[in-house]
Amino acid sequence: MIALQAIEKRFGDTPILRGVDLTVPEGQVTALIGPSGSGKSTLLRCVNLLEIPQAGTLVLGDQRLVFRPGAPPARRDVLAVRRQTGMVFQNFQLFPHRTVIGNITEGLITVGKWPKDAARVRALELLDRVGLAQKAEAWPASLSGGQQQRVAIARALGPSPRLLLCDEPTSALDPELAAEVVDVLAGLAREGMTMLMATHDLRLARRVADTVVFLDGGTVVEQGPPAELFARPADPRTRRFVQTLLGEVGA
Repeated sequence: MIALQAIEKRFGDTPILRGVDLTVPEGQVTALIGPSGSGKSTLLRCVNLLEIPQAGTLVLGDQRLVFRPGAPPARRDVLAVRRQTGMVFQNFQLFPHRTVIGNITEGLITVGKWPKDAARVRALELLDRVGLAQKAEAWPASLSGGQQQRVAIARALGPSPRLLLCDEPTSALDPELAAEVVDVLAGLAREGMTMLMATHDLRLARRVADTVVFLDGGTVVEQGPPAELFARPADPRTRRFVQTLLGEVGA
C-alpha cells in the first residue's frame, strides 16, 4: 500500500501542494503530469521525505507517517521510508569521482553495509539489466546522457526498493537518448516495478504508465489511464496542457 492523504506543502508563505490525495497501486506505474510549478517534483520529494510536508499522511508499506506543523518525523521513521524508495533525478547526479560500478556499490556498502563482493555482484547484475555491463569500469564523464541516466536507474535499484521515484527522467536528453531510458523503464514496468514519475514526456507516459495524474496549482485535477486522459480529458485545464504536449511531440 502506497498512499498520500491530504498532503500540504508550503515554502514560506507559498503553498505548493494543497491537500493532495494519491494512491500508487503496487506493481503499477503512475505518471504525474502538469505545468511547471504544479507540484510534481515536490510531491515526489515528499514521498521519500527529501521535503517534509506540513500536513497530511504518508503510507508506505508498514510505515504510516502523520505530518503536523513544527513536528518533523523522527529520523528513524525517515530512514525507514527511504529504505523503501529509490530516486532517479533529472540530471543523473552521479558521483564524478567514482566509476560506473563504484556509483552503484557506494550506497550499498556505506549505507546498506553490504560486503564489497556482494555489492559488486549486485551492481554487475543491474548494469546488465540496463544494458551497460560493458561500461562497469568507465567514468561518468565518458558516457552519454542516456547512459548516465541508465546508470542512475541501476543505482536506485541497488537496494531493491519497494517504490522507484523518477523526477523528469528523460527531460535532460535528446529524443534518441531519451528512448534508451524509456526502454529501460518500460522493461521495469513489465517486471512489475512500482513507479511514481513526474514527466513532461508524452511518449514515456503513454508507453509506461498505467495511470496518469494531472496536477495544477498543487492539486490533483483528474486522473485515468493514459489512452483515456490524453484522448478525452474531462477538465479544460487538462485539455489545454495535453494539447501543449501533443504540439511539442508533433514539432
